[in-house]
Amino acid sequence: MSATNPESERNRTAANRRGLIIAAVIAVVLALYIGGFLLFRSLAKSSFSQNADQMFGDQHLKTAVALIELHKVRYGTYPDSLRDLTFVGDWDRGALMNVRYVPGPDRMHYFVEVQRGWIGKPNLQLPDSFWVGTGYSASLKPVDR
Repeated sequence: MSATNPESERNRTAANRRGLIIAAVIAVVLALYIGGFLLFRSLAKSSFSQNADQMFGDQHLKTAVALIELHKVRYGTYPDSLRDLTFVGDWDRGALMNVRYVPGPDRMHYFVEVQRGWIGKPNLQLPDSFWVGTGYSASLKPVDR
């Protein structure tokens, strides 16, 4: 008969505890991930999200148009890309990241649209009078595939 080694028993118990702790942490992380995903999905489909998308999208578009038009006033043509805009504030960068800008070949016209409001893409309906005096041209809109 052999006697049990107390040191070996302690190591085995410690290893079992570590295994349980690791399993518990993995279970909690997985539950948080799934819960977060489900929360995000329900928020994205809610009327709150749709209203926020409209409000943020409207602001993103108007900020982008103002900066694009200011560039034209300063330099005589529209920018090659939104990265060419100067004196852009930190809040402006957030708006510019959420719009698609397509300059005309002569840089005298452009197309711009909002890609994301708060979570999703808004459905903005601006009056034609908003675009009066700008270089906006709907004909420059790329064909989406």
